[in-house]
Amino acid sequence: MAASNLVIVESPAKAKVINKYLGNDYKVIASYGHVRDLPPKDGSVRPDEDFAMEWQMSDKAKKQIAEILKLTKASDTVYLATDPDREGEAISWHIAEILKEKKLLNKVAIKRVAFNEITKTAVQKAFSEARDIDSHLVEAYLARRALDYLVGFNLSPILWRKLPGSRSAGRVQSVSLRLVCEREREIEIFKADEYWSIETNLETDSNSTFTAKLSVVDDKKLKKLDIINEDEAKKLTKRIEASKGDFRVIDVEKKQARRNPPPPFITSTLQQEASRKLGFSATKTMSTAQKLYEGFAINGETVGLITYMRTDGVTLSQDAMDSVRSMIGKRFGDNYVPEKPRLYKSKAKNAQEAHEAVRPTDITRTPEEIGSFLPEDEKRLYTLIWKRTMACQMENAVLNQMSVDITNTAKDLVLHATGSSIAFDGYYALYMEGRDDGDDNNDEKDKRLPPLNVDDALKVNDILPEQHFTQPPPRYTEATLVKKMEELGIGRPSTYASILQVLQDRNYVTLEKKRFFADNRGRVVTTFLANFFSKYVEYDFTANLEEQLDHVSAGDMAWKDVLTAFWKDFSNAVGETKELRITEVIDVLDAELEHVLFPIDEEHPEKDVRACTSCADGRLGLKLGKFGGFIGCSNYPECKYTKPFSSAEGMAADDGVLEGGQPKELGMHPITGMPVTLRVGPYGHYVQVEPEPIVELPEPEPKEEKATKTKKTKAKKPKKPKKPKVPKPKRMTIPRGLALEDIDLDKAVELLSLPREVGIHPETGEMIKSSIGRFGPYLIHQGKFKSLPKDEPEAVLTIGLNRAVDLLAQTSGKAGFGELKKLGDHPKDGKPVTINRGRYGAYIK
Repeated sequence: MAASNLVIVESPAKAKVINKYLGNDYKVIASYGHVRDLPPKDGSVRPDEDFAMEWQMSDKAKKQIAEILKLTKASDTVYLATDPDREGEAISWHIAEILKEKKLLNKVAIKRVAFNEITKTAVQKAFSEARDIDSHLVEAYLARRALDYLVGFNLSPILWRKLPGSRSAGRVQSVSLRLVCEREREIEIFKADEYWSIETNLETDSNSTFTAKLSVVDDKKLKKLDIINEDEAKKLTKRIEASKGDFRVIDVEKKQARRNPPPPFITSTLQQEASRKLGFSATKTMSTAQKLYEGFAINGETVGLITYMRTDGVTLSQDAMDSVRSMIGKRFGDNYVPEKPRLYKSKAKNAQEAHEAVRPTDITRTPEEIGSFLPEDEKRLYTLIWKRTMACQMENAVLNQMSVDITNTAKDLVLHATGSSIAFDGYYALYMEGRDDGDDNNDEKDKRLPPLNVDDALKVNDILPEQHFTQPPPRYTEATLVKKMEELGIGRPSTYASILQVLQDRNYVTLEKKRFFADNRGRVVTTFLANFFSKYVEYDFTANLEEQLDHVSAGDMAWKDVLTAFWKDFSNAVGETKELRITEVIDVLDAELEHVLFPIDEEHPEKDVRACTSCADGRLGLKLGKFGGFIGCSNYPECKYTKPFSSAEGMAADDGVLEGGQPKELGMHPITGMPVTLRVGPYGHYVQVEPEPIVELPEPEPKEEKATKTKKTKAKKPKKPKKPKVPKPKRMTIPRGLALEDIDLDKAVELLSLPREVGIHPETGEMIKSSIGRFGPYLIHQGKFKSLPKDEPEAVLTIGLNRAVDLLAQTSGKAGFGELKKLGDHPKDGKPVTINRGRYGAYIK
């Protein structure tokens, strides 16, 4: 007997868990994510037809939708239980529209259920409060999808025509790229200033020592850059030496400071903290959190471990707060529990998701108790979420802070010292938030000072002048870039990870040592858009558009009004570029990027950096080729001098790697004795070893012909000499994430020795190998491929047999290649018939 209720979720893992919470009258099936999207062709969104949109079902979704339609016909009610956000609402709407087109809604009832956590209580409550699809959330999705299509589908072709080698532009993607490129420019124009600080090591009568810094000279408070060179530092050092035994405490200020715990995690802060403390990329954080949300088997019961991870909300449910406060009291004592629960309000611009913060579904499931049931990454992320949730409801940390001023007899010099001690650790007992580069440094306040009182005599043991230089703003990490996007209101929680990934996939930015470097392709694209589509890469414009979409979600604005207002100006801007010549584009880019292309030689500022080094009178300038920008001579084609511009090539600008775009010699190959070099090409960095020279053997002497009877024979045509085979150099791509400065001769030889034999598979008895292909590092066994994790760039060189066998045993959609399913034996020859996945899709073998 078929179930009378059909439940549709997004993922199979989610379906498996929910199925256990519902009775036999419910059949749960997965849609496998989005079932329809705008086809990548002209006319998918038609502004002239009131923004009519054409949808296309993916090949992957067709089979699943066929199963959904079949089960719908045998059901009384269809429950759409996709994720509780705008994307989830959109998937539910798409499924409902398909059922409507198939005229099935006249025969079945359709309801929407949404739950923030996959627990029995939450799921059953959601089904008891089933509702209709939220039309406002759907309209906000439609507006967002149409905007992204209109921007991408109209801007990208312009880039392809005007900027060969460029990949794409996007409504949010291009603005995020601008952030990285502008930071690169700030670093380039930064001029370091020298300054000095003078610290003294002081000793009390009780032989306690501490350090104090010179802060006032002749009644003038010293600013950071007031001591500008070594000569001034030496003069002040001598003045302190002259008063060595005359220093006394003249002021002691003591106070208590209370530090509040950070709020519970939202999507962006989870990504930031996981980056700082765990080294996770934004993509890895979200995929790991997804697994925790969908659930793991704990003591025989599969249950979701955290609430939904795409959220702007910093609130906790009353039940959750009560549970957390109870756990704090049991584990730390009642003095760690505040008198009232802590309530938080979002500071994020345009925060609008009405969901709880990211928290454990049950705080009593401590990391210690369930850690053995989880893989290592999931365990680490769950521990982070558990601690942050506990900490947000704990008492403040209380610090005893002390500030001391010390002067000499003449009172013309004042030394200053600060320190603190913990009076009550509060939430510090469990958790301290990570810091980003550029955050205020409070290390001095965290120092400990001995007991000090006014008029205490102090002895100067050492005087420590120290040279410093001002530092440029740091390049963005994933954590700080997400933080900046959130502050500006660019993007949404569900899009941060994908935006950062797209920028890397397009080769617009490079992530080296966890820092984003703007590649030359990204610099060119940003400069082009900033000059010819400036409005659409402005931070305020993008944030205001996000705000309008939030108004659509709330039902305060019509979605087509937003599209109409946007399209009117945007289509005009696109139209203005039709007559734009590539030479005009090159002239603008050449002028705007002159500081990148032709940096002034600081040692020889009079040198003409645009003079061609190959011909007598040529001028160097930006040129555009099929792989992007390069520098060429104005006398082309007579002068064919070219070189890539490399100052934005990630590590190239900082470490001298591939200076000037030229190969970097790493040494001689230990076996062949041939040169090994590090190079950069249109598709990234690679190592290369030159082929061994061909040794030409002397041709054998012709044999003497035996005397034979005379015969008339046709003259043979002389054979064409065979073209000598010219050996090609061996090359190997450097895996993404492997720092260029770590590529020495040994590492290059390791890479060039690929493919590597990992070991014999214990079940098949055949060899497993690892290598690098066009899609990155992979394993191969019996003709089947398995991609290696992107966040482990050296795995291709280090992976062991046990881990390789485990990875090959995992089935993971696109990541794995080879046999997917055995259909049986062929009726004629008895050979097995299988469905396989190749690089270009599935096929039958």
